[in-house]
Amino acid sequence: MLQTELRAMRNSCVAGLKSGLLFVMLLSCSTDEPVTTTAPALATLPELSSVTAATELRLQTLSTKPWLITGGDVLVELMLPENGNPAALQVSLNGVAITSSFRPVSALRLQALLTDLPLGDSTLQASLGNNSATASLLLTNYPISGPIISGPHETPFYCQTEEFQLVTGALLGPAQNSNCAVVPRVDYVYWSTTDAVFKPWPQFNAGFAPLDLTQISVNGSSAVPYIVRVETGTVNRSVYEIAMLHNPADAQPDPWTRSAQWNGKLVYTHGGGCRGGWYQQGNSTGGVLREGLFAQGYAVVSATFNVFGNNCNDLLASETHIMVKERFIEQYGVPIYTIATGASGGSYQSHQTADNYPGVFDGIIVSSSFPDVTSATIFTLADARLLHYYFTAVNQESFTLEQQRAVAGFGAWGSLPNLSRGAARLDPLYGFDTALEEQGGELSIPALENLRFSNNLPDGVRATVYDHTINVYGMVANTLIAQRPLDNVGVQYGLAALNAGVISPQQFIDLNRDIGGFDRDMNHVPERHVADPAASKRAIESGRILFGGAGLASTPVIDYRSYTDHSEDGDIHMIVHQYSTRQRLQLANGHANNHVMQIGGAWGFTADAPDLGELFRQMDQWLLAIASDRSDADQQLKVERNKPARLTDACWDNTAGQHTRINEIQTYTGGSRCSELYPAYPTPRQVAGAPLANAVVSCHLRPINTADYSVEFLDEQFMELRRIFPDGVCDWSAGDATGARYQGTWLSFGPSPINRI
Repeated sequence: MLQTELRAMRNSCVAGLKSGLLFVMLLSCSTDEPVTTTAPALATLPELSSVTAATELRLQTLSTKPWLITGGDVLVELMLPENGNPAALQVSLNGVAITSSFRPVSALRLQALLTDLPLGDSTLQASLGNNSATASLLLTNYPISGPIISGPHETPFYCQTEEFQLVTGALLGPAQNSNCAVVPRVDYVYWSTTDAVFKPWPQFNAGFAPLDLTQISVNGSSAVPYIVRVETGTVNRSVYEIAMLHNPADAQPDPWTRSAQWNGKLVYTHGGGCRGGWYQQGNSTGGVLREGLFAQGYAVVSATFNVFGNNCNDLLASETHIMVKERFIEQYGVPIYTIATGASGGSYQSHQTADNYPGVFDGIIVSSSFPDVTSATIFTLADARLLHYYFTAVNQESFTLEQQRAVAGFGAWGSLPNLSRGAARLDPLYGFDTALEEQGGELSIPALENLRFSNNLPDGVRATVYDHTINVYGMVANTLIAQRPLDNVGVQYGLAALNAGVISPQQFIDLNRDIGGFDRDMNHVPERHVADPAASKRAIESGRILFGGAGLASTPVIDYRSYTDHSEDGDIHMIVHQYSTRQRLQLANGHANNHVMQIGGAWGFTADAPDLGELFRQMDQWLLAIASDRSDADQQLKVERNKPARLTDACWDNTAGQHTRINEIQTYTGGSRCSELYPAYPTPRQVAGAPLANAVVSCHLRPINTADYSVEFLDEQFMELRRIFPDGVCDWSAGDATGARYQGTWLSFGPSPINRI
């Protein structure tokens, strides 16, 4: 009966929050997280402790949300009311007394690691004997293999535990089942002074110290043996690693016994990539043996699903973040804070988990960044492939290389073919003799190649980012093809180049008449491609297109990079994407004061390259200052006003052998020394008039207007332009044509029914 009441309470809270009855619902639904009021709100679900208004006895989960427990374990905390008598406490789980499982951690707080929860719902109850103080908490447990919020598991799926190399150099070994599970294990390695590599710790003699054992200084304190404890296991079909400095002669860590060399703070590392990132477990994480981080005292975690080259799906990455952090807390305790860090594909994950699942990360330090893969990256790749095909297969003579570059917007012509190759992640068709700029169907697992989609195998696996995210986008009716949020109707390619006089009116007309679009299989077709409205709507509503106004609004963000826009061979990691993220924060929150940009630093942790280590020290100060701010100010204001004074926008002048820091606000439009050293260039869509935020899938259309153009068209040319755009051209100022809006945090695509979208 009580489980039924608690489930009803959950449903009541969600319904009330959806309807906007925030004041009423917040009185009866306690929460320790900010509630989003984005209309229509689906708000972060409260912790749902049924505490009567007259008492303060409270139960809460520490390792995860109470409705997202995995693996049968959960770390819980019980808080007594003032003057509560711990001796009178009675706690039960599903009617079985478990009071003895709780241990005091302060005068009024007790904690317990609950284990062996059955799948589904369990009821945790607490009371103070004859006292009227009572509390109940509904716990919902899912398999350790997942899923919890990302929808049904992808098939086929290839396990790679036998390829995964442990920190000792040995292989992880065969998976136990089809979910690629292994028994968690712990290994120790030490850094060798003679060989400058990590070596397995000689466990056969606990009192034995190898002669080549290095010492490491932690935060400038006295040196300790450079021995690293690494736990390796699987959650969510992904291999995870957890690493920290720890002497094996000391007591093993648990939620209440911290390693003496751990500062209580956690860094989650990520890997980049995307192409080929599907249908596989992955055989590498973002890397956890990080000397620079160990020297600052951090524990380091990562998982194979948090390398985008293994898993190009930010929702699945977020789910893995949630489950890996749950595992960490249940084994080592609640960290003081968690920093996400990663470059390129690691930045997608850091941005989107911080925004969509607030509380998993407290701060993020990203590099070579993009807002997300769905909009900023894919729009640019798709347009680059269209333009490259046009310039090489449709109209090879009319445009000089400089004119092609101006139409694309990039800082180097080489980025046009480079990014066309990158569009392989959108293309399900592999061709043995196809040029790389038109290639698709990329798989990282040779064993899956015989299952790959082709014209002869129409039901084969489609190796695309959309099909890998089919739980979000849904299927095209009567097919196995994912819908896609990709559109170029009304896009005036080369508009800025035309208005700047770089291309002629006739070139502009020819380009937009003949550029065409892509069919479902990324074949070039004469018609423009049209987004599936449902897919666009879900991408925007669920945060696959980064919003920036949810959890990210109150998350400290440091975005650093090296400059690659002028690379002769081209590079996808263009600085414009950094500005797009900042613009989204500005549009969503009215400011981007929590966002720091630095360019051209010596990004390392050494004396010769100290600038990345300094960013971690500055982030540490920032997060600790926020945590110490006990004022009634909202979290966004706390983040703004507690930013360290030394942590500012900056760039480095590395010309003529110098390395000189310049402190100034980084601006997309130029007008500063930093923008002279590191100029930003537009994407093809921005050349066509799209806004800097670059978050519009399908634009609203409006009639062609002569005011759009700084050049004059002949009458017959303008008539042809009207024929090219019979329904009008993009009105970028009107936002996305779907009218969709972000729907809130902690959303689920199943199996969890809470905040189901």
